[in-house]
Amino acid sequence: MCRFLAYRGEPLLLEELVAAPAHSLIHQSMHATEAKTETNGDGFGIGWYGERPNPGLYREVHPAWSDENLRSLCAQVRAGLFFAHVRAATGTATTRANCHPFSAGRWLFMHNGQIGGWHAVRRKVESMIPDALYPLRAGTTDSEAILLCAMANGLEDDPVVSISLTLAKILGLMREAGVTEPLRFTACLSDGQRIWAFRWSSDRRPPTLYWREDDTGLVVVSEPIDAHPTDWHAVPPAYCLFADRDRRIALSPMPEIAALLPVAHEIA
Repeated sequence: MCRFLAYRGEPLLLEELVAAPAHSLIHQSMHATEAKTETNGDGFGIGWYGERPNPGLYREVHPAWSDENLRSLCAQVRAGLFFAHVRAATGTATTRANCHPFSAGRWLFMHNGQIGGWHAVRRKVESMIPDALYPLRAGTTDSEAILLCAMANGLEDDPVVSISLTLAKILGLMREAGVTEPLRFTACLSDGQRIWAFRWSSDRRPPTLYWREDDTGLVVVSEPIDAHPTDWHAVPPAYCLFADRDRRIALSPMPEIAALLPVAHEIA
């Protein structure tokens, strides 16, 4: 599965976290240690907030380890909030539009996981995206669809509830289609000021997620980027980590997703 990193704090050069550490995200694109697959070579992307409310994006289909432009950009771009992602595709094409992070207005989103049986439920999931938002659908991934569905389910008002409701609806569609593969959702979301990081899975085996805070800021990662594992804290399964505008951090359980499902979708 994919590997990612999110940062919010004092502005710093992207390379300090994306490229420089011993187990940096670029290194993880070749040698991930806590992922289902060691190699994450199906494209990469970085997204950052600079002088404008909406984020900038650089995404490419080449493996992160072989892209000199990525290293050059990371050595020059300084930001106080940025995302980085290396992709291991789960059944959709390796195209630039399918590389994370995804943006929609001021929102930035990246995902490590899958909608099980995506090809069996894709049409019904995409039908949850209203006409006004569908022009933002540039790729074919389940991840981008989740973001747009969440926007339709009240992302602006309450990101945690909107994400939980979106996952509940998707899980219901999967059950209706007889899909037995899990819905796995470890993800990061930002509006340019705040960060939400989620760790949830329908089979109670969500992909890993860690965080660390120091005097510089908050770092959220799929797996630690250095050789100091005791400095990192695991986000518990079915929890959301939230960092507000003042860099205060809170961990809270996600709403019970099963309870949001219609009675017809409940498992006896």
